[in-house]
Amino acid sequence: MTTARRSDATRAAILEAARERFASDGYDRATIRAIARDAGIDPSMVMRYYGNKEGLFAAASQIDIGLPELGSLPARHIGAVLVTHFIERWERDEVLTGMLRVGVTNAAGAERMQEIFAQQLGPVTRGVCPDPAEAPQRAALVASQILGMALTRYVLRLPPAVEMSPEDIVAWLGPTVQRYLTAEAP
Repeated sequence: MTTARRSDATRAAILEAARERFASDGYDRATIRAIARDAGIDPSMVMRYYGNKEGLFAAASQIDIGLPELGSLPARHIGAVLVTHFIERWERDEVLTGMLRVGVTNAAGAERMQEIFAQQLGPVTRGVCPDPAEAPQRAALVASQILGMALTRYVLRLPPAVEMSPEDIVAWLGPTVQRYLTAEAP
């Protein structure tokens, strides 16, 4: 194995261990030593590649929420498609749930979640809302619904939210998200 491939494999192992550790322990309790142990490497290697815990967190929290392409979709379906996408992501991605936990308990985590939503949800919102100047506010309203449901269902695990089927969640939230994205401003 070449040095570059070994380096890539080490970085990948560190990032995987960091995501899992941040997700399970939160930002404050996760340690470089524990992450290095989980990755099967010396802690100095984590520092070599990422400098410090903040640098490691920034790299580990590079999450592509993989929003679907909405350009050819009839406008009346956008809300349901987005809610379906987010629910499916949260259903299968514990790391995303962990990052949400970190986001509500740590300033660096909150900043990272803000960046992810601004960079990824912002352009989608601009592309479908009637007035692109309103896109940031509309994206914030969409995020309030998506993140609110994720918090109640996957972090707080409120029984009524946990017991709802994904289809019921889409039926309830889809029209609200739709309105936030495409309705005329009040």
